[in-house]
Amino acid sequence: MSKTATRRANSLYKRLPTGPNGGIQLLLIHNVEHLGKQGELVEVRRGFALNYLLPQGLATIATDHHRRMVEKHREKLRELELAKLKSFREQADELAKQSITIEANANDEGHLYGSVGPHEIVDALKSVEIHLAQDQIRLEGPLKELGLYTVKVHLHSEIDASVKVWVVPTVTGEEAEPGA
Repeated sequence: MSKTATRRANSLYKRLPTGPNGGIQLLLIHNVEHLGKQGELVEVRRGFALNYLLPQGLATIATDHHRRMVEKHREKLRELELAKLKSFREQADELAKQSITIEANANDEGHLYGSVGPHEIVDALKSVEIHLAQDQIRLEGPLKELGLYTVKVHLHSEIDASVKVWVVPTVTGEEAEPGA
């Protein structure tokens, strides 16, 4: 980057609007968990703004123009958010109907040799055409015994669902064909 481009970029960041507490005022473009919803004016620390929110495209500088644009489109944004919430609720209902089975190696007492974690649950859900990220699975700890578990799934900041997970012993070839 040339010297003039660097100076121009630095001067832009020096002119960021500051809030009453000394932080940077930004307008959220997307919902950011634990910070705010789309269209809200938030005040954050300079590093969080420059290193995360602005580069990721989650927020923009809070200028009068941007505020007017958000006000103009607030109703449309609300309709989009309601549609998104509706789709998440439908997905939560679909998840509540699901019961997945995960095979794992276990001893005679029912204790697993390893454990079942979010990765295995996500893979089992993919087999029934439900695609989730591992960070959406909320386990209180790894599943280390055979049995039925109710696992929480975090779909949205306002919507959580649950899915039934059966952890069963792996069937070996000798057990599958007794008498062979």
